[in-house]
Amino acid sequence: MTENYQNTLEYAQKMDQQDPLNKYRNEFHIPVIDGQQVIYYTGNSLGLQPKRTRSFIEKEMKDWELFGVEGHFNKKKENIWYKYHEYGKEAIAEIVGAKPIEVVPMNNLTVNLHLLLVSFYRPTAEKFKIIVEKGAFPSDQYVFESQLNFHAYHGGQKLFDPEEALIEIAPRAGEDTLRTEDIIATIEEHQNELCLVMMGGLQYYTGQFFDLERITRAAHKVGAYAGFDLAHAAGNIELKLHDWDVDFASWCTYKYLNSGPGNVSGVYVHERFAKDKSLPRFAGWWGHDEAERFKMQKGFIPMEGADGWQLSNTNVLGHAAHYASLEIFKEVGMKALRKKSVLLTGYLEFLINEFNKEEKIFEILTPKEPENRGSQLSLYLLKYGKPLFDELMKRGVLGDWREPDVIRLAPVPLYNTFEEQYLFIEKLREAVEAVK
Repeated sequence: MTENYQNTLEYAQKMDQQDPLNKYRNEFHIPVIDGQQVIYYTGNSLGLQPKRTRSFIEKEMKDWELFGVEGHFNKKKENIWYKYHEYGKEAIAEIVGAKPIEVVPMNNLTVNLHLLLVSFYRPTAEKFKIIVEKGAFPSDQYVFESQLNFHAYHGGQKLFDPEEALIEIAPRAGEDTLRTEDIIATIEEHQNELCLVMMGGLQYYTGQFFDLERITRAAHKVGAYAGFDLAHAAGNIELKLHDWDVDFASWCTYKYLNSGPGNVSGVYVHERFAKDKSLPRFAGWWGHDEAERFKMQKGFIPMEGADGWQLSNTNVLGHAAHYASLEIFKEVGMKALRKKSVLLTGYLEFLINEFNKEEKIFEILTPKEPENRGSQLSLYLLKYGKPLFDELMKRGVLGDWREPDVIRLAPVPLYNTFEEQYLFIEKLREAVEAVK
């Protein structure tokens, strides 16, 4: 599609005029820092605040004021708190390609990964290995490390060696991203000892989107579970978790889902586990059978579906912020969002490649194929390093620096524009002149 792009301001403005989602930019607060409105490229770290978020939170604040504890049950309320975790299920399911029974908003991402591994990482002396991508996000690395150390010893006996249990797949020499065939080959190589494949759905550093369907199929073929950390994929890529037969997944909501710093996570567990009470899990009373919950008795009976993994009652104010953003996603739909994302990221890529013809500064680590990436380009700096990034920041370009020499840019289709991509290149040219 890049042959149709044009490196002119008029073209960029025309694209914005023709963009059916352009009006949604006005739904967000765009930061003004040091007196200038920024070009916000860090939606892959923290999404911008929807303007409607405040009213969603204030509504629950008012209900707390009016009803106190009765806000959990008083039917005069539009949304009773006792059922509050249920109200976003349809929108969440649509975003990740699941059924409502398979999803629930709860806790934070790393907490949920640990909870899910209680159920889906069940190592034995024979099958104990986990396959991950090398350079996974640090939280994931710490989850794997601690889970392996926790399970390696049983009854005072060493069940397996934690150092041998973690299989990290790296790109081939001279390449920046993983090949699906290499992932599958690794699964097959370790099939007799493999317990779990768990990767980031979209790699945070390179921006590569993995083929979750093929990876899941390969894992199941050798008797292993397949789960994914979708922190950088949820709300960014069209997902079909149910159809792809993924066993479990979790994600945060403060990146592309714009639900606020440190806000609630989401969980997906495939429908085939919905009524499986034999699965081990760490239980809490909000995951207990709703009809029996207030009997306050021993004997955990899990609710059906993903709800059975809940621990505590809902953080209503956090969920309210999440639901404000979900309302926008319901209005827009992932298909329309993804369509603009491909165009917007493609246009930024085109402009960077044009700039590189003047002076080659970047190599783009992110895959070229739109189907293998989301709303992100990871730019490896060949010269100028961190000083160039700092100069861009001075000019109102809010990107993300990752050691040793990478700038991540995330043009988010809900609030970034085509004109901004053009203006970025102008600011880039100024920054380069400043550091020469």
